[in-house]
Amino acid sequence: MQFPESWLREFCDPQLSTQQLADTLTMGGLEVEDLRPVAPPFSRVVVGEIKEAVQHPNADRLRVCQVDVGQGSLLNVVCGAPNARVGIKVPCALVGAELPPGDDGKAFQIKLGKLRGVESQGMLCSARELKLSEDHGGLLELAADAPIGRDVREVLRLDDHIFTLKLTPNLAHALSVYGVARELSALTGAPLKQPRFEPVQPKHDARLKVKVSAPDLCGRFSGRIVRNVDTRAKTPAWMVDRLARCGQRSVTALVDISNYVMFEFGRPSHIFDYDKIHGALDVRWGRAGEQLKLLNGNTVTVDEAVGVIADDREVESLAGIMGGDATAVSDETRNVYVEAAFWWPEAIQGRSRRFNFSTDAGHRFERGVDPSQTVEHIEHITRLIIEVCGGEAGPMDDQVAKLPERKPVTLRAARAAKVIGMPLTQQQCADALGRLGLQASTGDGTVTVTPPLYRFDIAIEEDLIEEVTRIIGYDKLPDTPPLAPVTAKLPPESRRSRFAVRRHLAALGYFETINFSFVEESWERELAANPDPIRLLNPIASQMSVMRSTLVGSLLHALKFNLDRKAERVRVFEIGRVFLRDAAVATTDSTVRGIHQPMRVAGLAYGEPDGLQWARKGAGLDFYDVKGDVEALLAPRKASFKAAAHPAMHPGRCATVWLEGREVGVIGELHPKWRQRWEFAQAPVLFELELDAVTARQVPVFEPVPKFQVAQRDIALIVRDNVTHDAVLDAVKAAATGGLLRDAFLFDVYKPKQAAAGLAADEKSLAVRLTLGSADATLTDEQIEAAVNAVVAEVAGRVGGRLRG
Repeated sequence: MQFPESWLREFCDPQLSTQQLADTLTMGGLEVEDLRPVAPPFSRVVVGEIKEAVQHPNADRLRVCQVDVGQGSLLNVVCGAPNARVGIKVPCALVGAELPPGDDGKAFQIKLGKLRGVESQGMLCSARELKLSEDHGGLLELAADAPIGRDVREVLRLDDHIFTLKLTPNLAHALSVYGVARELSALTGAPLKQPRFEPVQPKHDARLKVKVSAPDLCGRFSGRIVRNVDTRAKTPAWMVDRLARCGQRSVTALVDISNYVMFEFGRPSHIFDYDKIHGALDVRWGRAGEQLKLLNGNTVTVDEAVGVIADDREVESLAGIMGGDATAVSDETRNVYVEAAFWWPEAIQGRSRRFNFSTDAGHRFERGVDPSQTVEHIEHITRLIIEVCGGEAGPMDDQVAKLPERKPVTLRAARAAKVIGMPLTQQQCADALGRLGLQASTGDGTVTVTPPLYRFDIAIEEDLIEEVTRIIGYDKLPDTPPLAPVTAKLPPESRRSRFAVRRHLAALGYFETINFSFVEESWERELAANPDPIRLLNPIASQMSVMRSTLVGSLLHALKFNLDRKAERVRVFEIGRVFLRDAAVATTDSTVRGIHQPMRVAGLAYGEPDGLQWARKGAGLDFYDVKGDVEALLAPRKASFKAAAHPAMHPGRCATVWLEGREVGVIGELHPKWRQRWEFAQAPVLFELELDAVTARQVPVFEPVPKFQVAQRDIALIVRDNVTHDAVLDAVKAAATGGLLRDAFLFDVYKPKQAAAGLAADEKSLAVRLTLGSADATLTDEQIEAAVNAVVAEVAGRVGGRLRG
């Protein structure tokens, strides 16, 4: 919400400076997000009238002007502006004037000088030179009645400030200059100028038949016909100026009047070309397949959930959002129909976003607009139309279908004092609410208020408590130190923080990404095999229409973004929430019925494992590089990996991750068809794990350093090709060694290209190093031999392996 200070002070003018005014509004809940002057400081710039303009004798693009600035004698000024001509009034900077700083930041001072041999006694200014706008096409032409010699700052009212408010959604009643003034009056006690809407006497009896078929869409519809309007009339300068300072450019007189009243009183309205309306108007819900070309040029298709205004032939307007092109006012328009309505907020909310645009009218209607003032505001609009464009007004047509019911809300003074944290009396609460224009009745320690029709935000006791707090002043609240002791809550040793997980992944060379939880529906269908994702009722964009059930799509999108910018090696991870359907989930303070929302950690690696270097030629990233990262992330807990299938990953290069007998995630190379779809030169390797499994860790248990040296034995085991590494090591560790086996790991795999002695075509040789030791004594050869034999026997019994040789 943006407006000039001078307009606000016309309704309420407290004896406060500009900064004090801004502070008062902010402390009253209407945050002033920005406060800036209308124009930067400059001096000695006055209104001048060009009396003579002749060609410069030594320059084709310059003119020598004789300018009257009210000093008795004319000034000789050299000017190069194309619109410098006799009779216009323009800003003239006198000798000694200081203009706003240029691009170099230095103030520009006007001096007496010569241009191409002709003396110049000042400077005629454009809007850009005075920093009023970026227009540098010529001199800034002032109104014909501007007093000669008067300071331009005074003539253009440049000693003004622009307020920009950051309003919360519950402050719809402050989406106008008058609404802000009403709040300012309550906060300061300064008198509020009440507007008067004098009825316009009808000059004819023509009416437009209107039918409100949907009372749940439109509660009140008012309108009137105005004939013989001059739509080519020029908008008054004062109105153009105020609209510009509200951030609204001038369009045409009728559009400007409608916008002006919206900013002034928060009342959006619409003006139809009456002669383009076919028959009567019907205010109803849309019908499937109906189309409408809007004023912004877009053609939209409506359905039963969108309100429309239609005539006997077609849809003419999106209710409460934007008018249609078919009945738009043009230069040829002579008769207009002025409409102001009350649209139910629930009927307007979210409709603009369906069509990927928003309007000032929709912004106000979806928050709630006063339904009691439609007739008065049409009278105000009509009067402005007649003053600016002429015309003859017809009789007022006002249909009331259904207005909001205002139920009384009761405030308990004791409850308010407890919530606010300071002593309050019943009278103080009543006085504060009365200053807001809320008619209050008092009872036994209570204050009861029936909210006015323009206050859609007052429904429960807490709403009244907030109003009392705003009026009393947040700065009046006492500083009360907490009485409860502050005790540090130490995290358990068996868990590590999310920050520790992030730091660990960063140490492994991964960069964190932060992505939206809404993703493309195709990602869910292709990468998660999820045909029924959780859909958003009101997506912020068409490509963000569903909630993600996996982090894979977000990481692939981040990879694609980096590769498109010539990145060669990418390591990214994300810690985020996914959303799964689960009928067992009930609604609580932190859950939503039917939706499970676990946290996941996922990572992606692409490119050479170590990047480019001279020491060795890059072998390329593979599954085992990322498997090592996952094992390091889960350490010291030992994870196991089992071959599996996943819709996003390569059928033969994918495994599930298991911890302590429970599946906690998946790891694998991207499926070739998705690699081709995303146009990746190499296959990225991804993992996705449950965050709870990653943050859980074993509490360290200290053991004494072994006193006796361990023994190592290497054995080569021949097994069939389909026997996995995990199966062999499980058999080795299950052997009855009497507790002597400390460790075992695979350090070589031998698979000859041709048949070799002792190896069949479907067999391979696995070399395993055994570490044996005892805490009581040095092992003897007999003990070592017995342990090795037990390992070999267990391997033979479990997986059919044998010793090589």
